[in-house]
Amino acid sequence: MNILQEIFASLKHNKLRTALTGFAVAWGIFILIVLLGAGNGLRNGVTSNFSDRATNYVNISTGITSMPHNGIKAGRHLKFSNKELEVIEKMPEVSNANGIVRIPDQNISFGNEYGVYLILGVQPVYTKIFTVKIDDGGRFINDIDVKQQKKVVVLDKTIAETLFKNENCIGKYVKIGSLMFQVVGVNTKANRWEKQVYIPFSTAQAIYNPDKKFWWMVSNINGLETVKENEDFYNRLKVNLAKSMNFNSDDPRAVWIWNAHQDYIQTQKIFGTINVFVGIIGIFTLIAGIVGISNIMLVSVRERTREFGIRKAIGAPPASILWSVILEAMIITAIFGYIGLVCGVGLTEAANSILSQNADPNGMTIFKNPTISIGYAFAATLIMIISGVIAGYIPARKAVKIKPIEAMRNE
Repeated sequence: MNILQEIFASLKHNKLRTALTGFAVAWGIFILIVLLGAGNGLRNGVTSNFSDRATNYVNISTGITSMPHNGIKAGRHLKFSNKELEVIEKMPEVSNANGIVRIPDQNISFGNEYGVYLILGVQPVYTKIFTVKIDDGGRFINDIDVKQQKKVVVLDKTIAETLFKNENCIGKYVKIGSLMFQVVGVNTKANRWEKQVYIPFSTAQAIYNPDKKFWWMVSNINGLETVKENEDFYNRLKVNLAKSMNFNSDDPRAVWIWNAHQDYIQTQKIFGTINVFVGIIGIFTLIAGIVGISNIMLVSVRERTREFGIRKAIGAPPASILWSVILEAMIITAIFGYIGLVCGVGLTEAANSILSQNADPNGMTIFKNPTISIGYAFAATLIMIISGVIAGYIPARKAVKIKPIEAMRNE
């Protein structure tokens, strides 16, 4: 208790030195937490944009040929058939190949309520690629629906609320155009771009595409871990489609292929670089704080060398003097380190609260939840405390080795 009273008396007597030491500690922890929070916010924001779909999928759509091929002039409007689905399914990297029929601007009504919405004819594996969340009591399109060409429909939540208000719509019928479809599920996952409903792929083909053609395919891709592997897959995919659909594989406009997985890999590499950059800055920030503590503690010990000599002359053991300096450094770094920790965490939480309140739930974002694990924050604070102890121990150890008469002569 006497040691603590002595330490706090010393801190109170040397307010400027205490404030400078504390500021170095608090600022180092504060900046480190803010930097780590900013890095996490950027990562979380961009990663959240992938939340409505798988990261390992490829999106393929048809275009218009711009090059003649095998005696056929340019300008052909290409469309897929089930044959192209089989072509991509045979590629070893592909799984869950899914043809999609897109029918825009269809009138959908229930009683006196109606709206014009997009219809997607999909297969059950659609949910392996795009995020769909079905309300309790409902379901998504299944294999029986596709096999039997059933007239069933899954509504997006906003459409269900528009047509049915607060009623349970499962099992009821809506009118799409002039045909009745039974509602089997409600998708509560908000769609970012447009409101849509889902019907079986085979039903959409039979009603809207009697020629069995469509222009959009998606599938998962597996085992492609590098950019080069994804580029090789892209080239093989295009060659296979060119053979099946009779167009020049070098034609840049015949088909459009977007490999989301390749974009995801490149994004992760960018964030890896950002994490290294933020980590380096954080380390240097801690080092700067440690250097600040060391310099101030060195000055402090030098100022107190005469005091140490007097204490040794009246019988104080060197260990007690050394322990008082170490404890002083520990108290300063612990208190001000905690202040820096609270301020840093408080700022990141405030930023997260503001961003959450102003976020568009259906919009893209590049910054989200800029917070860090509390474990990292306490680890950084602990490192600073240990550094402060070492910073106080080294000069104090030298000072207590000086003979009392020499210490008392020190100015």
